[in-house]
Amino acid sequence: MSWIADRTRAFDSSGIRKVFELAAKMKDPINLSIGQPDFDVPEPIKEACIDAIKKGKNAYALTQGMPVLRDKLQQRIDAEYGHADRKVFVSSGTSGGLALAMWSLINPGDEVIVFDPYFVMYTSLTQLAGGKPVIIDTYPDFRIDLAKVKAAITPRTKLILLNSPANPTGVIASEEEVRGLAELAAERNICLLSDEIYRSFCYDQPFVSPAKYNPNTLVIDGFSKSHGMTGWRLGFVHGPAEVIDTMVKLQQYTFVCAPQPVQWAGAVAMDVDMSAHVTAYKQKRDFVVNGLKDMYELTVPGGAFYVFPKAPIASGAQFVAKAIENQLLIIPGNIFSGRDSHFRISYAASEATLARGVEVLQRLARS
Repeated sequence: MSWIADRTRAFDSSGIRKVFELAAKMKDPINLSIGQPDFDVPEPIKEACIDAIKKGKNAYALTQGMPVLRDKLQQRIDAEYGHADRKVFVSSGTSGGLALAMWSLINPGDEVIVFDPYFVMYTSLTQLAGGKPVIIDTYPDFRIDLAKVKAAITPRTKLILLNSPANPTGVIASEEEVRGLAELAAERNICLLSDEIYRSFCYDQPFVSPAKYNPNTLVIDGFSKSHGMTGWRLGFVHGPAEVIDTMVKLQQYTFVCAPQPVQWAGAVAMDVDMSAHVTAYKQKRDFVVNGLKDMYELTVPGGAFYVFPKAPIASGAQFVAKAIENQLLIIPGNIFSGRDSHFRISYAASEATLARGVEVLQRLARS
């Protein structure tokens, strides 16, 4: 007799985590698999967290977030958008924010439009909430085709999920795509959820949020990627007050709150200049793209810290297995997609590691 709930059978353990576990067992791997910055949390942010701990700010935080951070976020969001009904709360990471958004919005049988390739959690969290992922293929250039979106909308469509800059492709939606999607969602009364965790990493064009064009857009953001704080679990969500209040209510009964000392540090993080790291990542992007573009079919990523090339053989998963035999850890594209044709490189790594990885990929392409 199994005690395991049926809802857990809709998805497998993350394939990315399996690669991480493999990396832990290898000696000196060339690790281009990890989707987290390779720079450390800046010292002023560390010191703010240590100071908060030493001053006894170690109890439960307010569920909606401590005023030191939440009020500062609200002021910045108000200045950017000027929406009368846009409210913010502090979540336990952006993943916590995604889960709460799904639980707050999705009824069993509701449909959620997801662009393929997609971040691994999108389809799993949709199914966990009882929803049905409706997948829109964006190959080969990973652009958003509004005609395909319109054709995918049904009376059951509740949510459209946008991730720009995107994981795993690094592609940034154009302003025309963002505006069209925002206006379509408003016209059809569908919630548009914009995952903006990589918004700091835009190299060739300014970041544009769909909230600029649709005041009912629900935005998820956080400090993990921008400030190297992946283990600190500090995110935030802003959008219509009715949705935010519902998410805060659910947070009371799930995550409870984001860690209080980390919130004090987050308020300091908002004023730390991270532009040098963004410039360095643009250079890393250029190094990887220039090293591979003549041997691999790829779309030049405009943001985040990923490249998503097409494998030189039919199966991306089989190609990744070959790479692992050569000590190179990359992620098969079928973890993020219904297709098994590509693979993901994370260039959030040292220059030396990137050089080793590019050399292996060049050698594999020649062979």
